[in-house]
This record gives sequence, C-alpha cells and structure tokens, in this order.
Amino acid sequence: MACNNCKGNATQKELFDKLGAFIDALPTKEGALITVLHKAQGIFGYLPREVQEYIACKLEISLAKVFGVVTFYTYFTMTPKGKYPISVCMGTACYVRGSEAVLEDFKRELGIGVGETSADGMFSIDALRCVGACGLAPVVLVGEKVYGKDAAKKVKEIIAEYKKLG
Repeated sequence: MACNNCKGNATQKELFDKLGAFIDALPTKEGALITVLHKAQGIFGYLPREVQEYIACKLEISLAKVFGVVTFYTYFTMTPKGKYPISVCMGTACYVRGSEAVLEDFKRELGIGVGETSADGMFSIDALRCVGACGLAPVVLVGEKVYGKDAAKKVKEIIAEYKKLG
C-alpha cells in the first residue's frame, strides 16, 4: 500500500522515510501500533495528524484507532515539545517531598505553564503521575536525564545547564 502523506520539505520527507523503513522492517504489523507510535514520536518529537495518518495507512488500520491510542496514553503528545522537555513527577512520594514547588519554580523561571513550550523552542514542561523512582523524590526528567532529591530543586542551575548546550 502506498502511503504518500509526507508533504512538506526534504527534512520532513526524510523523517517519513525513516519511519516507513522502520515499519517495513517489522516482522508483523499486527499489534505493532504502540511500538510504531514510540518510534514515530522519537523521530518527529510529537505525533501530529499527518504522522498519525501515515501510521494508519502503513499499518492498514483506521486513523480513529491510532488517534484513540495517542490520546489515551499520556506519554504520547500531539503538540511539539521543546528541545529539552522537562517533566516533573507529581506522584505521591515526589509530591510530599516538594515536587509542586519544583514545578512552580520551573514555570516561573521559564515563563510557561504545564503543556507549554518556551517561545525559543528550547523548553517545555509536563507534569507526570509517577516515573517509578520514588527513592529519588522529588524527581525531574530533562529528556531522559534524571534529577533527584536536592538536584531536582536546583531549577535555575538545571535550566542554565541546558541553555549552555543551546
């Protein structure tokens, strides 16, 4: 089945080609939706409608099914994230150890709210229910890097670290 939904510039075509190659290399398409969505989000950074349409076409499933999975799981996002996505755990252990104050500090320092991306595209903020690292509470993730305990409370230093990277 030809899925020619990749409109846009050459970079976008390369991203769609990369996703298409991944899907084509799967041993079976049956039951692969979540795996493909993870890969697509890793490639594109988020899952806009055109990516969901492409996945539906390549997996030969309905767009409604793809959309249903994307909107059900909080890991998936349909809005662009910052280059450095910041996630603050709000699970019970983190919450009682001050994650709400940490979240407020990030919001104040960056001038954005939860679910928003900074104007320069560098940072976005999300609140998570639990990251499974309760012994490190409170926990902050920047991308895949974990900050726990006292390090998570050093909001200005965390932001400065990533601003230096550009």
